[in-house]
Amino acid sequence: MQFSEKRNITRWFIILASFLIVIVILWNTYVFFQIFKNDERKKMELWVSAQKTLANADGNTDVGLPFEIIQANGSNPMIEVNSEGMILNSNNLDPEIENDSIQLRKLFEKMKSENQPIQMDLSNDTYRLIYYGNSALLNKLKYYPIALVLIIILFGAVVYNFYRATKMATQNKLWAGMAKETAHQIGTPLSSLIGWLEILKLDNVEPSTIVEIEKDINRLQTITDRFSKIGSEPVLELVDIVEETKNSFEYLKSRSSNHVVFQFTAPEHPIRIPINPILHSWTIENLVKNAIDAMKGKGKLQIAISEDKNKVRIRVTDTGKGIPKNQFYKIFEPGFTTKKRGWGLGLSLTKRIVQEYHKGNIRVVHSEIGKGTTIQVSYFKTNY
Repeated sequence: MQFSEKRNITRWFIILASFLIVIVILWNTYVFFQIFKNDERKKMELWVSAQKTLANADGNTDVGLPFEIIQANGSNPMIEVNSEGMILNSNNLDPEIENDSIQLRKLFEKMKSENQPIQMDLSNDTYRLIYYGNSALLNKLKYYPIALVLIIILFGAVVYNFYRATKMATQNKLWAGMAKETAHQIGTPLSSLIGWLEILKLDNVEPSTIVEIEKDINRLQTITDRFSKIGSEPVLELVDIVEETKNSFEYLKSRSSNHVVFQFTAPEHPIRIPINPILHSWTIENLVKNAIDAMKGKGKLQIAISEDKNKVRIRVTDTGKGIPKNQFYKIFEPGFTTKKRGWGLGLSLTKRIVQEYHKGNIRVVHSEIGKGTTIQVSYFKTNY
């Protein structure tokens, strides 16, 4: 408990520290942007002063320095207007904009919003206003904080996904360990039950009773094998999937409510594909039990097997309450359940068996609220 609390404190400390670092970087970027913008303002004021000097120069005026200042400013676009707002001159503009009066006027309006104009007095009654835009470097710097935030968000998403994947891997190991331990714990009393069954046979107990007990013991052995295979690579066998599915179907049918109408359709010829029979029977059992729960123990349940050149499809259709479209994928997530006492593991285990162990696919094909659901399991055929 203390270790978990320390981990949470550390995690929140890292998040807070990262947040503070982002704020400091953004603030420093803003300050740097303002400093750079003020420097450009001073350069433009020097440029205007040099223009004024040239405009008022006479034969004795030294114009060397003003010429150097004017020639040095080649980055900021600028537009010169008179006191009435008429555009008189422009510098450092794209020729296409400079020759297009409409685009030039749009750029002029944009410059008005970017910077305050600088007034250039030519005489007591005459002045001009110099409007200028930000340099290309300053425009790039303006988008730097946005790029920085996007990079940080991307980095955070990568860290989150890594943390989530690590957490899920840990949970998978935990569930696999619990499954193997459950199989081990069931194994001991199961061995004793097999011994007691042999004693019952010697005592001439009713044969039908012995047969039913043997079925249940075999079922317990199957469950033990299932749990022991979770977390390890199962051995695949080339078997007839029609027969394997039908065996599971018949077992579940004999132990289900009489209010459920079962129907099984499949090709009459064998369809051999590589699967693990024990895990496949678990898949069918989970899908059938989930369908019966959805129908609340009353309705029609159908299993239909079909095939084409590349795939074998098993569809389990019920007449239950249906699934909303926004939950078509959620029902296969660990922990998701609509039952009050459910753990939300049945369909997630089924998905793992189908996709990870058998390299197949499982999805909700169709569902309508109040009418029922069809879930499809697809396996790829392998040519031998």
